[in-house]
Formats: sequence, structure tokens, C-alpha cells
Amino acid sequence: MASNMDREMILADFQACTGIENIDEAITLLEQNNWDLVAAINGVIPQENGILQSDYGGETMPGPTFDPASHPAPAPTSSSSAFRPVMSSRQIVERQPRMLDFRVEYRDRNVDVVLEDSCTVGEIKQILENELQIPGPKMQLKGWKTGDVEDSTVLKSLHLPKNNSLYVLTPDLPPPSSSSHAGALQESLNQNFMLIITHREVQREYSLNFSGSSTIQEVKRNVYDLTSIPVRHQLWEGWPTSATDDSMCLAESGLSYPCHRLTVGRRSSPAQTQEQSEEQSTDVHMVSDSDGDDFEDASEFGVDDGEVFGMASSALRKSPMMPENAENEGDSLIRFLKLSYKFITYPNNRLNFSYRYGDCHPVFFIGSLEAAFQEAFYVKARDRKLLAIYLHHDESVLTNVFCSQMLCAESIVSYLSQNFITWAWDLTKDTNKARFLTMCNRHFGSVVAQTIRTQKTDQFPLFLIIMGKRSSNEVLNVIQGNTAVDELMMRLMAAMEIFSAQQQEDIKDEDEREARENVKREQDEAYRLSLEADRAKREAHEREMAEQFRLEQIRKEQEEEREAIRLSLEQALPPEPKEENAEPVSKLRIRTPSGEFLERRFLASNKLQIVFDFVASKGFPWDEFKLLSTFPRRDVTQLDPNKSLLEVKLFPQETLFLEAKE
Repeated sequence: MASNMDREMILADFQACTGIENIDEAITLLEQNNWDLVAAINGVIPQENGILQSDYGGETMPGPTFDPASHPAPAPTSSSSAFRPVMSSRQIVERQPRMLDFRVEYRDRNVDVVLEDSCTVGEIKQILENELQIPGPKMQLKGWKTGDVEDSTVLKSLHLPKNNSLYVLTPDLPPPSSSSHAGALQESLNQNFMLIITHREVQREYSLNFSGSSTIQEVKRNVYDLTSIPVRHQLWEGWPTSATDDSMCLAESGLSYPCHRLTVGRRSSPAQTQEQSEEQSTDVHMVSDSDGDDFEDASEFGVDDGEVFGMASSALRKSPMMPENAENEGDSLIRFLKLSYKFITYPNNRLNFSYRYGDCHPVFFIGSLEAAFQEAFYVKARDRKLLAIYLHHDESVLTNVFCSQMLCAESIVSYLSQNFITWAWDLTKDTNKARFLTMCNRHFGSVVAQTIRTQKTDQFPLFLIIMGKRSSNEVLNVIQGNTAVDELMMRLMAAMEIFSAQQQEDIKDEDEREARENVKREQDEAYRLSLEADRAKREAHEREMAEQFRLEQIRKEQEEEREAIRLSLEQALPPEPKEENAEPVSKLRIRTPSGEFLERRFLASNKLQIVFDFVASKGFPWDEFKLLSTFPRRDVTQLDPNKSLLEVKLFPQETLFLEAKE
């Protein structure tokens, strides 16, 4: 029998010749051939047709059926026959097919497939075709370490590990459609709706494109720009019954896609009804064009220019620029600037003030007097402006001259635009005058209100210059209508000098206040950050202590559980047999990882599980450590624990060693 040194050389030569890297498999094959190198190599690399050659070289026979797991080779003895049939490693694999596990991912599904390594890639696809309901030709199986493979490829040729992960691609199939309401709504928000809107009064159609995310309110505002019908006066037909809120977006309003028809008109009021009846008794009718095209020439109506403009001039005298019954100041100012006359159509729907006095005029603020205060005074000191209030009166003989020659002069308009917020009010009607005096009394005091109340009609129009202060609003100047352009400019500039001096003081105070607030804010922020840092440290320390306590508890529980298992195993062990015993006794010597030895006697008929329990009772559970023999080197923990020590050849004595599992 070969010595240990010879066996190591034989083992090395055998692995070099056969290419078998598994030491256990190589040792098993060599032991089957009594460590005869030539016979073992012939067994692994057999002659033609797999016929095994005997050591005598004269007689041949097929390899016998042999299962090394269930029939371990007996230890060689001196009486063993010189002729032993040998089985190749290929024959062993063919006797025990290798099973491969595959986890295949497809979108949000996982499919587990178990196949023998003798199967092909196409067979995996057949299983997936049944599971995923995807045609095989449409399926691409990805994730192979060797790259893309053919359906006819045998799995064994890919040298795969036992567990494998693959994924399926289906580029020729469309992605799954989402039936959820959220998905449908999101798709509608990205669509464009074509709204065909008919203006009822002029019988004109507008084709407007809106995105699905636009609101009904935005549609109505756009229609206001086209038709000059305020939103609150618009009367609609054609909206779906689900469109009950103007803040609703078009995608969820129930409109027909991609095109929907609507009709809009002006909501009639008693005053408008009366105007319509008067309109029917005149020979001249209004022609409106919301697109702002050039207005039709008066001659087209059969009336000469002088007659038309004479009628318009008379209407201007009878119809004030600001109505008496406006709901609020903003609406009154809109009427003041945008009044449309029933006798003629003006180009581009021109403002009333522009029609009377030309395109060069101050930019009037549209909104309430309080909103004008906010715009002029209640902003940062650097952005503040003076407030100029223009008080109009149609019955004053100075109105036309003041507006056309002074208020609308280019120098005045430019200076007002740069330095003032200009607001206007019409005092022609007593109700509007009383309304303004109430506002004046509330904002400027009774003295200013009384001053305006006592003004005669021929002293109008008035121009009030207002400067905002910390606690009140101060009227710097009241300019009457009989003022020349130069004097008007000088008084505006004088007011601007007073305002600039006050503004510089306000800017200085505001900068100092902001500096103090910044310092305080920085201190507060630093204090807050300090508190947050302290809290974060405290919370981190508490978490660390809690984690340490948790880990310590887990460790204690694990130790207690191990100790309980160890004691139970120790108590369950059969008593150690004496050396002189009627039954055969096996003496095992087990070396621990620390170098110590555990020695104990067992009956040869004892099961291998008892050895495992003995080792576990000493603190080395078999699920954490493996028990190895030296010659032949083998992992005893992989053997059947129900076999006896005699069957697994741990008799009459054996030295084993413990090794921690990876």
C-alpha cells in the first residue's frame, strides 16, 4: 500500500492528468482503484465505447452499476482481488443527474424553475410560456453569464451553478395598459382639447386650443379677452353637467375629446334690456368685432361722418364714464376705462378715456382705492411711490381741456408713469361723488373730504397728490383743473422732492430694522441649529444605547438557547461504554479548532447522530461546524446520520477534527 507521501504525489498526478479539481472526488476514484494511478486514469478516461479495462489487460467487461453514496468502498485489504472494475466520473454523473434551480423575473412576477442539467434552454422557455402566457418566439431569456445562448443549448455545457437568476425581455410586446383612474386622468391632462366657441350676439366662431390641465376659469378669461364679456356676465351653453366648478380642469370636466362645441353670450340685465329697446328705435346699430379688426367706416351705415360723431358727442355728454350701480370700485374703474358705445364700433375695443382724449394718457390703476394704497405705500421703502388721484367731472367746462392738453401731455404722462400710481374716479353722478367722499373721509380724514365737497363744478377736475406715512396718508397737494402744464409739472416735482426726502429716511430706517432683524434671525437660526445638533446627538446616543442593549439581549438569548440545547443533548447522550465491553467499541479522538482534543468511546452500533450530539454538547453544533476525517479526507457531517459508526468506517478508532463552516 502506498505511503502518505506517495498518495499525495499520486493525488497530484491524478488531478493533473484528469483535470478533476474536487479533492474528495479524486480521492474516492483513487481509492476505488487501490491508489493505482494508471487504473484510475483509465477509469476516468475510458477506452472506446466506455469499456473498462482490467488490471490484467486481457479481459474486458462493461462498468458495473455503482452508487458511491449508498455503497461506500470498503477499506482495501491484502486479500482484495487484483482485478476491480472502475467507474468513470462521467458515468457517476449520468447515474445521478444534477438539478439546477432558476429564478426568472418578468416585470412584477417571479417564476421558479427546476430542471436537470441535461435539459435545454428551450425547455425553460416552454415552462415560462405556460406560466407567463408569453409566446416563446416573443421571449428573450437574459442573464446568462456566457452571454446570449441558443434554445438548443444544453444546460450542462454552460457549467452553471446550482442556483441561477434570469430575466425575460419582450421588446415586441406592448407594455401592459393601466386601467386605473389615475392613469387615465394623467393621460387626459396631457391631451389638447379643441373648443369651438360661438359668440351668440355677433354669430362668430372661435377655435381655441387648451391643454387638459387648463381650468374652466382660464377658458372664460380667454373668452373675456376676445369678446369683452366679463366672466360674471357670460352666459354659457354646452358645458357638460359634470362641469360644476370653474376651478375644475378640462380633463375631468367631461368635455368631448378632441373637439367640443360651446356657445357664449352676454347675460341680460334690466338696464341692458332698456338699452336694447332704445337701440331698436335708432337708425344706427352697433357692430362689434372682438378680434380688434379695423372698425367699419361710418359711411357703410348710410350716415355721414358729421352726423355719426355728433350723435357720439351727444352720447358722451349724456352717458357718464362711470356707472352709478357698479358692484365695486374695480368694476366701476373698468367701466370708466372700457365703456363701449352703442352708436359706433371703436378699433381694437378702445378704452373710453382713450377714445375721448387720445392714446397718450396716464396708466390708471385698475382696482379699489385700498388696493392702490397697497401698491403705492405698503411695499419696501425703495419701491414706494406717490399716489395721484384724478377726479373727473363731465359737466365741468375745464375737463376736456385739462385732460387733452395737460393730463395727457407726454411729459406729464411720462413723469406720472415713473413716479406715481395713478387712480381715477368719476364724480359726475351724485351717488359716485358721495361714495368717493365716504372713501375720502375714511382714508384722509374729514378735512380733505370737506375740501372736495365744497369744490364747485367748474373747479373740476381735481388732481390729488397723496404720500403714505407710517400712521396715516397725507394729501400733499390738490391741483385744480385751471392749472397750466408747467405749473402742473412744477407741483408734481415739488411733491416728489418732499416724498424723496421722506423716502430716504424710510429707507435708512428700514435698512437698520432689516439689519437688526437679520442679526436676530441669524442668532435664532444659530440657536435653533445648536438645539437641533444637541437633540441629534442625544437621539443618536439613545439609539446607540438602545441598539447595544438590544444586541446584548439577543446575544444573551442566543447563549441561553445554546446552553439549553447543549444541556438537553448532553443529557440525551447514552452512557459512555467501557473499554471492555461485549459489543464492539469505537474510540474517537476529535480535535477542536483551538487545538484541544475531545475523546470518547461509542458503541460501534451507535448511530452517527450520537457523535454529532456529543460534539454539539461540547459547544460545537453541527450546523456551524463540520467534522472531517483525514485519510480519506471527507466531511463526516455530510454522511447519513442514521448509519452506524461501523457502516461509516469510524471503527475501531478514528481521529477527526472540527472546522468552522464558511
